[in-house]
Amino acid sequence: MIHEIFMPALSSTMTEGKIVSWLKAPGDKVEKGETVVVVESDKADMDVESFYEGFLATIVIEAGSSAPVGSAIALLAETEAEIEAAKQQATQAAPSAPAATSAATTPTPEPVAAAVTNGSSTPAQNGRIVASPRARKLAKDLKVELSALVGSGPHGRIVAEDVEKAAGKPPTVKPAAKPVAPVATIAATPAPRAVAPVAPTQPGQIKPMTTLQTAVVRSMNASLDVPVFRAAYTITTDALDKLYKQVKSKGVTMSALLAKAIAMTLQKHPLLYASYVENGIHFNESINIAVAVAMDDGGLITPVLQNADKQDLYSLSRSWKDLVDRARSKQLQPDEYSSGTFTISNLGMFGVDTFDAILPPGQGSIIAIGASRATVVATDDGMLGVRRQMQVNITCDHRIIYGADAAAFLRDLAKLIETDVQSLTL
Repeated sequence: MIHEIFMPALSSTMTEGKIVSWLKAPGDKVEKGETVVVVESDKADMDVESFYEGFLATIVIEAGSSAPVGSAIALLAETEAEIEAAKQQATQAAPSAPAATSAATTPTPEPVAAAVTNGSSTPAQNGRIVASPRARKLAKDLKVELSALVGSGPHGRIVAEDVEKAAGKPPTVKPAAKPVAPVATIAATPAPRAVAPVAPTQPGQIKPMTTLQTAVVRSMNASLDVPVFRAAYTITTDALDKLYKQVKSKGVTMSALLAKAIAMTLQKHPLLYASYVENGIHFNESINIAVAVAMDDGGLITPVLQNADKQDLYSLSRSWKDLVDRARSKQLQPDEYSSGTFTISNLGMFGVDTFDAILPPGQGSIIAIGASRATVVATDDGMLGVRRQMQVNITCDHRIIYGADAAAFLRDLAKLIETDVQSLTL
């Protein structure tokens, strides 16, 4: 029997994928569950494993080329005797739609011969249950039937909390002090792949967009349909800068400090990390802070600090360093860049004074942070003084968040940073 290896859907927005590399060559033996190809999704490289045992008969889409989601990228023959028949089938058929042939001459291809490893958060084809490795282990230990659950994770993925809830067990919060590397479902995850150096551009050249850049274009176009408003606030950062000098030597970054301050403020403003759904407001259970990071080879990615309000400052900093390192080597899992409920864009580190950020699809707010600068101000006693100040601009979905809601959030954020900043270390 001949099986087709399809281009998998690695995220809900993915329409096509790019073949990074084939780990098997035509004629090679393939074991069930063995990784055969690496596919570039919108924002990460993912390993794809075979559902079946057999021989890689022919490659339809070569490395470096792209194909629509659901199209055949290779054919797998169960026996060596079927390899030639598979090659003939590939030459007679279009890559995405095998031609109908006589059952006597060419075996009928059976669909869905590949799956994404490492617990992809995209619903798989052929009725496969999508659940994280930890959720599967818990389901086995607690004797919970996964097929009866509705996943609350990204794109309907079943997570550990869903299993615990079904078993009547109080949900546990995973410690973030020691980020755990994703565990492959069958084989060990390969070492991070080095990102190829960016080729220099030439005057007049038209350079094709990367898969990541194309994904950003789709997201930005989708944002144009959302009615937004913006509000600005000036925050004095003397106390924040002083705290940063105290904790910098312990590995704490300014990004972690800002994420922690915003997450703590959001605890009092659930509407700011809610999202619009058809005729309603979805109040998210977790404060997941996404922070925009520019990629060296072009594009933008937003690694997510899960439950940022529940992590201590030092754990948050370690989590952030791990996320950024893996983002730059394209090793993030989908739920590590697509599960944010509030986004930070910080161009202040580049010296930008003020800017507006574009609202990400599916979120209610994004905050743009400018540079902190020494500024001459009038003090409360009528004198002149020098204070370090930064400007923050928030962009909100006006369908669910109004001006007064954003103003109250910015006021409370300023109060925390200016007068209660030490609470960030507790």
